[in-house]
Amino acid sequence: MKLRFQADADFNQIIVLATLRREPAINFQTALTADLAHRQDSEVLGLAAREGRLLVTHDRKPMPRHLAEFVATQTSPGLLVVPQYLSVASVVEDLILIWSASEAEEWLNRVSFLPL
Repeated sequence: MKLRFQADADFNQIIVLATLRREPAINFQTALTADLAHRQDSEVLGLAAREGRLLVTHDRKPMPRHLAEFVATQTSPGLLVVPQYLSVASVVEDLILIWSASEAEEWLNRVSFLPL
């Protein structure tokens, strides 16, 4: 199955828009579209899981811990943590590479950090 992304509420929307501009075929849902504002991390992980979307976040400290708790009882499409210091261009390139070179099943219950 093709990888689909879900941005969490704090994720830089410029990255989402730039990724979609560079590769319109990518299915990358914004936090606004998914109504993620003011939701707890566990809820966000649950929503991403129900929709089969790899969650993309800048939250490097709490989210991996929350994912570990989540996968103890459920399957997750995975978590990709993007440091805020990376340039928009490099993140977009990495997201497009990840999307084009992998399948959704490869990311199940996995936490990854950019750069890869």
